[in-house]
Amino acid sequence: MRLEGKKVIALVDEEFEDLELWYPLMRVQEEGAKVVLAGKEKGKVYTGKYGVPATAEEAFSSIDPNDYDGVLVPGGWAPDKLRRYDEVLSIVKHMDQEKKPIGQICHAGWVLISAGILEGVKVTSTPGIKDDMTNAGSTWVNEAVVVDGHIVSSRRPPDLPPYAKAFADALAT
Repeated sequence: MRLEGKKVIALVDEEFEDLELWYPLMRVQEEGAKVVLAGKEKGKVYTGKYGVPATAEEAFSSIDPNDYDGVLVPGGWAPDKLRRYDEVLSIVKHMDQEKKPIGQICHAGWVLISAGILEGVKVTSTPGIKDDMTNAGSTWVNEAVVVDGHIVSSRRPPDLPPYAKAFADALAT
């Protein structure tokens, strides 16, 4: 239980990629971390691309990032919505400033782009947003998982095992 006492925010909005939310969330819970699902509206049920529901336990506006040790940003189409919320961008910027682990997979890179935190960072993502990632100043590589300091990035669902392990490792340090 190396993550006992750690708290993680998992961001959620409509059409998140089901596995990209639930797999890393469960992985860190297995090691003792507490994960709080945060959405625009507390109590709202958000539906994943494949129909799996996720109920927001907290609203973005009620999250104090000082109370958390890391943040998970799932892919799917949710990142295109998540990056439009000032509260989400504030959470991600805070985590970056404090060098707390930020996990992003697939299209989740859009959120980090909008937060303005990728300049000079080595990352990966779904190849579909490679140009967006490089235009934001990052160095994009086509690898299953990339860890650059506190930012842990991954491409897509087949890469979830090494991604979730790398995020848990970052959270443990």
